[in-house]
Amino acid sequence: MKNFTLLLTALVLSASHSFAQIKVTKIKSDNKNHYIANVIGYPISGLYTYVNQTSPTTFLNSDGTGIMQNEDLIKENIIWGIECTQLGVPIFKEGFNSAKYSFWYKINSKSENEDEWKLQPFSIHFDKKKMFISGERVKEYIE
Repeated sequence: MKNFTLLLTALVLSASHSFAQIKVTKIKSDNKNHYIANVIGYPISGLYTYVNQTSPTTFLNSDGTGIMQNEDLIKENIIWGIECTQLGVPIFKEGFNSAKYSFWYKINSKSENEDEWKLQPFSIHFDKKKMFISGERVKEYIE
């Protein structure tokens, strides 16, 4: 009975550990490898808009997909992530009441021309409880 309990405990711990892994994706840009993830400990997913405007918008899903609308109001499906290490630890530069990350995305299409990863700054301003993509598109968050 003692062995069964020990075995069951080990099985449950290993299963919970494997499900808790952050999904890290390897991407290539300018012949350099980068790693991205969709989890950084803050609620990144959601709707980002320009201040006091309803469009263009960016919507990020928690699974690394989303929709980015450009200035022409054309909506494009995207794949996105925040740069991290191979182990999934986000890479950021800490500022005064803020953190800056690298936001990578690419247009999710079957065309070969749209297979290029694009880099934009992503920042979190803790005192204002706001997140910015490229300093323009903003989302408020709650901790």
